[in-house]
Amino acid sequence: MNASVFRPRLLAAAVSLCFAVPFAAQADDAGAGAGLTSVVVTGARFDAEPSLAPIGATIISADEIRRAGSSDVNAAIRKIGGVYGRQSLDGSPDYGLDLRGFGTNSSQNMVIVVDGVRLSENELSNAILSTIPIDTVERIEILRGGASVLYGDGATAGVINIVTKRPGQYSSHGSVFLQGGQFHAGEARISAAQAWNGFAADATLDHQRTDNYRDNNDFKQTNFSGGAQWYANDFDRIGFRYEGARQDMRFAGSLTEAQFKANPRQTNTPDDNGSLDSDRLTVSGQYRLFGHDVAADLSYRKKTVQSTYVFGGFPSTATYDSRQLQFSPRVRKLGAVNGMVNELVAGVDFIKWERTTEAGYSAADADQKSKAIYLRDELRFDPVHEGRISAGVRREIFDKDFTDPLAFAGYNVVQGLNAWELQASYMPVTSLTVFGKLGQSYRVANADENAQTPVANKALAAQQSHDAEVGASYANAMQKVTARVFRNNLTNEIFYDPTVKSAFGFGANTNLHPTRRQGFELDAEQRIAAAWTVNAHYQHVQAKFREGVNNGREMVLVPKNVLTARLSWTAGGQTADVGAQWVDKQRYGSDFDNSCSGQMPSFTTLDARYARKFGQWEWAVSGQNLADKHYFSQAFDCKAGIYPADGRQLKLSARYEF
Repeated sequence: MNASVFRPRLLAAAVSLCFAVPFAAQADDAGAGAGLTSVVVTGARFDAEPSLAPIGATIISADEIRRAGSSDVNAAIRKIGGVYGRQSLDGSPDYGLDLRGFGTNSSQNMVIVVDGVRLSENELSNAILSTIPIDTVERIEILRGGASVLYGDGATAGVINIVTKRPGQYSSHGSVFLQGGQFHAGEARISAAQAWNGFAADATLDHQRTDNYRDNNDFKQTNFSGGAQWYANDFDRIGFRYEGARQDMRFAGSLTEAQFKANPRQTNTPDDNGSLDSDRLTVSGQYRLFGHDVAADLSYRKKTVQSTYVFGGFPSTATYDSRQLQFSPRVRKLGAVNGMVNELVAGVDFIKWERTTEAGYSAADADQKSKAIYLRDELRFDPVHEGRISAGVRREIFDKDFTDPLAFAGYNVVQGLNAWELQASYMPVTSLTVFGKLGQSYRVANADENAQTPVANKALAAQQSHDAEVGASYANAMQKVTARVFRNNLTNEIFYDPTVKSAFGFGANTNLHPTRRQGFELDAEQRIAAAWTVNAHYQHVQAKFREGVNNGREMVLVPKNVLTARLSWTAGGQTADVGAQWVDKQRYGSDFDNSCSGQMPSFTTLDARYARKFGQWEWAVSGQNLADKHYFSQAFDCKAGIYPADGRQLKLSARYEF
C-alpha cells in the first residue's frame, strides 16, 4: 500500500522478451558453486523449452538473495538486480521500482507477476511484494522493455516475474529466522515445506515491525502464505496458494528543503495513520494434452485500505474496499517446421476489478472489466548460430465505470487497444549473441487517475508507446556482459501535471504532449577468483518532452544515471556481500518546465552483510546506508514535498534450518 492512495494530492502525483543464451548454460563444472549455474526462464508464460529460453534478462537466483541478506523481494530487486527504487511513502518496505525512467508513474508502467499471475492493479499503488515469503523464491526475472503482447496493460517499461520453488525442490525443509536492529526493527519468520510422491505443501508465517527512521512512521506487518500442489511429472500439475497480509502504518508526511536540512527525521503529521488487509487465493494448473501444453490461472484478491488524516485538528477518514478476479487460460504447441523448432502460444486474459469508497468527501464506486486475446510464435533456425525470430499480437478491450454522487461525478468508457512485437537474435560467433526488438505497448488510466482530470467526468485517453531495442550479450564460464540501447516514443502519456487546471483547482492527471525515453543499459558479471564475484548494472536514461510547450525539457523524478555494483565472497561456510548504488540528480516532481532553481541532489548508498554457518545455524550482521547519507528520492514540489530516505541501520539475524 502506498500513502498516495489516501491523500488526493498524492493520488494524483503518484518483458522485454529479449533473446539470448542463459549465462549459466555455458558455465562449466568449476562454476557450479559460485552462482553461475544454469536457470530455466519462463518465456511465453510457460516453462521455457530449453532451446527457446529468452535472454537479455537479469536473473536473480535464490543463492544470490540469501547471500545478500535480502529479507524481502523488493529489496532483492533493488540490491541485486540494480533496479532504481524510491522510498515508500507509508513506511513499508515496498519501494517504488522504476524501470527505464518513468518517474512518479513507474509502477503503472511496469507489470509484476508471481508465477505468471499478475499483481499489478487498477490503482495508484505499488504492487505489495513484502508479503511474498522470500524463502519460497527460486529466482526473479527482470525483463526490461515493452511486453504488452503477453502481459497487456502497463508493460511498457518491462516485467518483473517472481518464480517460486517447485515441489521437487523442497523435499523436506524448514527454517526459523529471527532478526533485530536499530529503530526497534524486528522480524520473526517460520517456514516449512514437505514433498511426498505426487504431492507437496508449504507454509510461511512472518511478522515484522519497525519504528523506521522518521517520527510517526511505524510499520507492522503479519502475513501468511501457504499452498499445495499435486503433480504427475515435471510439467503436469495443479495447485493452489493463499496469501494474507495485515499491515498497520503511520505516515510521516513530507518536508520542505529547510525542514529536511534541519532535521530529516521530523514529521509535520504526527497523527496520520492507515492500515491494509489483503487476501489472495490462486488456483493454477498445467497439463499436456494431445501434444499441446495447456495452462490456466484463476486468482481472486480482496483488499481493504483504511486511512486517517488530520487537518487542523479534525480527522478525515476513508475506507477503500477492492476486489479483483483474474482468469488466464492459454495453450502452447511445440513442434517442428521444416526441421526447425517452433513455439506457438495463444491465450486469453479476463480481469474484473471493482472498488467502493466510504469517506466524508467521496462515495465513489469504480469498476473495470478487461478481456484480451494474444498470439505469439517463435521459430529457431540455423541451430549452429542459434538464430531465432518471433512475432506476436494482442487485442484488449477495457470497459470502465465510475460514479460518485457526493462529487456529482460519473463516466463510462470503452477502450480497445492493440499491441504487437517483432524480435530476433543471432549468434554470429561463439559466446556472442546480438538481439533486437520492435513493438507497440500501451496502458490505460486507472480509477484514481480518471478521478481528477482536466475535464470533469471525462476519462483520459489511452497511453501508447512505440518501442525499439538492440543489444548484444557475451557469456562464458567466467563472465557475462549484456548491453542494450532502447527508445520508447510515447503519445498521450498519463501523468500528473500540477500546472493543469481541473475542477478541484490546479493540478490534474492528464495526457501529456508526446514524450520519449531513450538510453543505454549495461549488465556485467565477472568471477574474479574461485570465491569472488563482482557484478554491476548501469542505466542511462534521457526522458524528455518531444513536442508541445515543454518540448525538449526533461521529465521529472528521473535520474539520468544509476549505477549499482556488488562484490561477493563465499568460502568455508562464510559469505560476505558489499554493494553500492549511485543515483544521479533529478528534477523535482512539479518542475515540468525545468524552471526550479535547483534539482534533487545525487547520492550514493552503501550496504553490506557478513554471515557464517555453524552446523544448522547461520548468524549474520548486515547494514544499510552505512555512510548514514542524508538524501531523498521522493520530492513532489520545487524544494518541497520531500520524503527523506532512511538513515543508517544495522541488523543482527539468526537462522536455524531443519
